[in-house]
Amino acid sequence: MAFTQSHDVEAQRVSVYLGCMKPPHRNRRLGLIALVGGSLIVGVALILSALNENTQFFYNPADVLAENFEPKSETFRIGGLVVDGTVVHEGITTTFDLADFERPTPSPIRVTHSGQLPNLFREGQGVVVSGRMVSETEFLADDVLAKHDENYQPKIEYQDDIES
Repeated sequence: MAFTQSHDVEAQRVSVYLGCMKPPHRNRRLGLIALVGGSLIVGVALILSALNENTQFFYNPADVLAENFEPKSETFRIGGLVVDGTVVHEGITTTFDLADFERPTPSPIRVTHSGQLPNLFREGQGVVVSGRMVSETEFLADDVLAKHDENYQPKIEYQDDIES
């Protein structure tokens, strides 16, 4: 019995001495919370960075041709009207001039696109081109999207019509 009493007294002294220290399970819990919080912050930062890199801003040709134009990213979109008589096909490369729908511009933007164009692409039609500027009036398009009005009805070819 003497052994347990002295042992208890010694344990009390140690606990009084260590009383100002936090229990080890609390330290582990705080460390886990800090780790999860830090991981969450890093994950959100990576997602926002990826979204920022993939964002493409939309501009009108008049805005792009303005003197103080500074795009917010290297690649962006321009929406305008294909100028009549300017479409030139050379193999898979197509060049055409793009004008603003509403405002006059000092000169049209010359667009160059390599690849297949949408079926609705034609002169006098509205388009949205995605790409980058290579000079003050030249745009290298990666994608060309043709606009249409709300009454557009695509031509539907049914299998029965094709076989007969």
